[in-house]
Amino acid sequence: MRELSLVEKYLTLWIFLAIIMGVLIGYIFPGIAVVIGSLSIGTTSIPIAIGLILMMYPPLAKVKYEEMGKVFNSPRLLAFSLVQNWIVGPFVMFILAVTFLRDFPEYMMGVILVGLARCIAMVIVWNELAEGDRELAVGLVAFNAIFQILTYAIYIYFFITGMLTWLGLAEGLNVSISIVDAAKTVFIYLGIPFIAGVVTRYVSFNLRGRDWFENTLVPKINPLTPAALLFTIIVMFSLKGEYIVELPYHVFRVAIPLTLYFVIMWFITFFIAYKLGVGYPQATAVAFTAASNDFELAIAVAVAIFGIYSNQAFATVIGPLLEVPILISLVNVALKLREKLYPKMEQIKLQQTYK
Repeated sequence: MRELSLVEKYLTLWIFLAIIMGVLIGYIFPGIAVVIGSLSIGTTSIPIAIGLILMMYPPLAKVKYEEMGKVFNSPRLLAFSLVQNWIVGPFVMFILAVTFLRDFPEYMMGVILVGLARCIAMVIVWNELAEGDRELAVGLVAFNAIFQILTYAIYIYFFITGMLTWLGLAEGLNVSISIVDAAKTVFIYLGIPFIAGVVTRYVSFNLRGRDWFENTLVPKINPLTPAALLFTIIVMFSLKGEYIVELPYHVFRVAIPLTLYFVIMWFITFFIAYKLGVGYPQATAVAFTAASNDFELAIAVAVAIFGIYSNQAFATVIGPLLEVPILISLVNVALKLREKLYPKMEQIKLQQTYK
């Protein structure tokens, strides 16, 4: 069973320290905002854009696209996973954001963006720790990565521009995001690292072999994601140094819908899969896929569309602060449920017969 690396295990601590560092920098050096602003082209901060693309590159290079076809071996399970990921999940996060953050509409929009970004990286880690079906998880992640590139811009337009306007929650907010603008943003922050990741993966396979890619190159590029994430967090929070007193309350408000989302989506998905007669490894893989989100993409899109100074971007940063402790807790819950719901012989039988 895969163990968490030192960075992954203490990611919540590093993020928390990065937030404190950023706030202190902004509080002690209030002119930092001018410096950061001078390194921009239009609304795009060049250092942050580079950081966000680098943040997305390693997970997209590690996705095993060649194994995507394996999910079609279980069409019913694939259909269930797609419904949970691309229909139920976005709507659950939308409802939670509207319910708990209606009085903080910009935070509400940031949380909605998180709900639209399906997980393509850490879900494999949680699934491994919970001893879920590795092949199924890898296949679903690859499928989600491709589906996300094709649909994320449409989802942004539907939920942010369409749904918020239809519900009358868009007054005083800039929610007029065109599909074209959203597509450009998705291409820059998802398309570019996707292309780079795919090229890196398969050129490496051809030139040096899979073993060299997985055992030599991947360990070298892995640190790019947490390093770029922490850099982005420090910069973003350095722009909010004057809000140091209000910050804990705002973090708490954003954390409520995100925490509820993790728990609700995981338990609903796991128990429906159980009722469908799915074995523990498959139920676990589907549950973690449905409950996890691609916070890196949400951060990148929020920064690109609304700006690095925006509260929308601030809200997306709270996600990875919560992800590690909550999902590690759900790993332990999964292992406990296996003992209670899946006796050993029944588990073996289900794994052998389920298609």
